[in-house]
Amino acid sequence: MSVAIKVTVNGQTHEHEVEPRQMLVSYLREELSLTGTHVGCDTSNCGACTAIVDGQAVKVCTMLAAQADGAEITTIEGLAANGTLHPLQEAFRETHGLQCGFCTPGMIMAAWQLLEHNAMPSDAEVRHALEGNFCRCTGYDNIIKAVQHAAESA
Repeated sequence: MSVAIKVTVNGQTHEHEVEPRQMLVSYLREELSLTGTHVGCDTSNCGACTAIVDGQAVKVCTMLAAQADGAEITTIEGLAANGTLHPLQEAFRETHGLQCGFCTPGMIMAAWQLLEHNAMPSDAEVRHALEGNFCRCTGYDNIIKAVQHAAESA
């Protein structure tokens, strides 16, 4: 048995038949080849799988693809436009807000939601917004700087 879904991902409409138990992260990675959305823990603890679903940052490793039917989804690949990095992506590059880079897509997507609602967040507000995303190697200081740099550049 399969379920028909229609989603708009990074501005493109996709229609597929999916298994009822297929997770959205698997659909994005395997069906659409959008591998920037990472699989870290499969329990929604690490945030590496964060994408924007209907304007909200969602950990898509615990969301079924069938639940996304009719949704508008933005992944890390969808932030850049015409070969130009999104200001958040550029800020992470400029301030070295990454080390190994595994958590970076999820961090950027969570930070995107923050900046959509708060154009000039304080350190504490950035830390709070990113508390559901884990980085195992940077110590977070440059991640906070990157988000604030993006806010100042906008």
